[in-house]
Parts: sequence; structure tokens; C-alpha cells
Amino acid sequence: MTREELQKASGIIGRSKAIKDLLDVVLQVAPTDVTVLIQGESGVGKELFAKAIHLASKRADKQLISVNCGAIPEGLLESELFGHVKGSFTNAYSDRKGYFEIADGGTLFLDEIAEMPITTQVKFLRVLETKEFMPIGAEKVKRADVRIIAAANKDLEKEVKAKRFRSDLYFRLKAVMLYIPPLRERREDIILLAETFLRDFSRRNNAKEIIIDHSGFNALVSYDWPGNVRELKNVVETAATLSKTGILTAEDFEPHFTQESVTVEQPQNLPVHLKRQSNDLDRELIYRALIEIKKDLNELKAIAKNPAQNSNATVEVTSEILPLKELERRAIKNALQQTQWNKRKAAKLLGINERTFYRKLKEYGIVK
Repeated sequence: MTREELQKASGIIGRSKAIKDLLDVVLQVAPTDVTVLIQGESGVGKELFAKAIHLASKRADKQLISVNCGAIPEGLLESELFGHVKGSFTNAYSDRKGYFEIADGGTLFLDEIAEMPITTQVKFLRVLETKEFMPIGAEKVKRADVRIIAAANKDLEKEVKAKRFRSDLYFRLKAVMLYIPPLRERREDIILLAETFLRDFSRRNNAKEIIIDHSGFNALVSYDWPGNVRELKNVVETAATLSKTGILTAEDFEPHFTQESVTVEQPQNLPVHLKRQSNDLDRELIYRALIEIKKDLNELKAIAKNPAQNSNATVEVTSEILPLKELERRAIKNALQQTQWNKRKAAKLLGINERTFYRKLKEYGIVK
């Protein structure tokens, strides 16, 4: 199986070097039965890489069972993994196979492995080492030939140091470790992902083709995506659902972002992300307002010194000290007047992003 074939079969979308390198590692380790630990932030696509490992393995004709350890209550996880016999606990009305037994001959993917209770970790480690387990309430040991792939969005090394995860299990799991980088570290994949999600959305909903304009692409690429691919898909599909024109712009995406980001124009129109704290943005706005006020005062003083040139003008020069918030409000109104109340242009003129600008409009009650 080639890298391209594996990428298509598993649904992994990306053309960045990071994704290509990861797929090469998958092709190398998949034919073995070595345990793989996949780490990365929430939403980066860890389950897709587990699927890719399974599809490229000798177990591809068997089942891939996915279990989210964080979604199963602590008291039930052991039963879900190892099974139980009738009468072993309340409501155990019949024998039940666990995921290890169901996945026999195939692959078991354990997501959010860091959420596994310490007591269950002990039994899980034994299964990894001996391939033997005992259902709850059973008297006989069972065996299962299962390839284990685990995933975590927490740093397991830190969890070990905090005594929340067993060190022996951690070292047993990390025989091979894959780290899936977040979207902000592989921005070249964002446009490809967004276009793919749009095509899928249009196909599923029998909708006309929806496109993204230049400002829309700039907004997507400059945003940090704390929720990664999952968040990107949600934002794209939400914007597509609410679109009235069939053309998605920055204004369609930015209201759905959960954090602020600023795009700085560079040569060749390459979007570059400059992350600023809100205090920095407010300070910049204040500085710009002060510069504007100082400029206006200098012009008034010049007029006052030459009244003959402005005989019809009534000039009053004041040394009044205004609060910073009033300076902000005046700067915003001045920018709006200069741009005929075009909010996007006004925000650009002030050097702040639109989300901060709209927040300031609301804060100062500036409406037209």
C-alpha cells in the first residue's frame, strides 16, 4: 500500500510534510504487532491515524474496535474492556463479552487512555504483557490476540509524574509514539481541509457549490484553531449553513472563532498569524487615539496663531484632559466617519481585528 492509497483509505487529509512523515511511519510500523501510542491535542485526528495503522496491518481483515476511556464511567470501564459473567454484580443479567474478546485477532484502539483509572491500568498492563484477562466474576482466564493502539490528548509523561498514570504502563505503551501536530503547526493543510469539508457538506445536503473568497481563506489560515480539525469542520459547516450568497468571507467565519487572532499582510499575500493579548490591542487603540487627538490639537493651535487665514472660524483651544475610554470612543467614531461607517475598513484603519472592534462598538453603545 502506498502513502497516497493509505491516506485515501483512512480519510487523512493533508499535504504538509508533517502528515507525509507520519504516514511513512505508519506504513513502517503497521505490519508489526508493536503497541503504538498516539499523542496530540483534542481534535487533531488521532482516531484516523489508528485506522490507518489498522488498514495497513496484517489484521486489516479483522475488526478495529474503538473505545473512548473518558466516556465510560469508572465503575463500568473494567466490565466494558474485559467482560463479565452473569450475576457478577447488580444488573449483570447475562454473560457479556468485553472489547478485548470482541477484538480478538484485530485491533483495539483506546482513546483518552489517560482517563483510565489506576486500578484498571494494573489489569490492562497484564493483558498487554500476557494477552490474558479474566472477565469480572469469572473463574477461568481467557486469551485474546489483540493489537493495542492507545491515544491521549494529555501529556502522559506529566501524568506519570503527577502519579495519575502508571509509569510501567506508560513505558509499555510508548514502544512507538506518534505525535500529531496541531493545525497551527501545519497551516498549509487548513485550506485543503476546509475545501474538502465544503464539498462534503454540499454533497450531503444536495446544496449548490459554496466557495471561500480570499479574505475567508486568510481568516481560516491566520486563526490558531484550539479545537483543531474538529473545530475547523464545525466552523466551515456552520458558515456554509448560514450563508446566503454561496461565497464565504472572513465575516462569515470570524463570529464562530473562540479566540482572537490578527492577520498581518506580508509580501506575496501570505497570511501570517500574529497573536496578541487583548490588553495589547486596547493599548494600541489608545495610542492611535492619542496620536489623532494630538494631531487635531496641533492643527487647532496653528489656526489660532493665524486667525487672518481663517476669519470665519471660531477657535477654542483647550487643555482639557480626557479619560482614556473617551479617547477610545472618539477614535472609533472618527474612524467610522472617515470610512462612511464601513466597520471592516474602520477596524483596519485603527489596526485592530473586527471582533475587538465590534466588542468596542457594543461597549460604547456606538450605533448608526
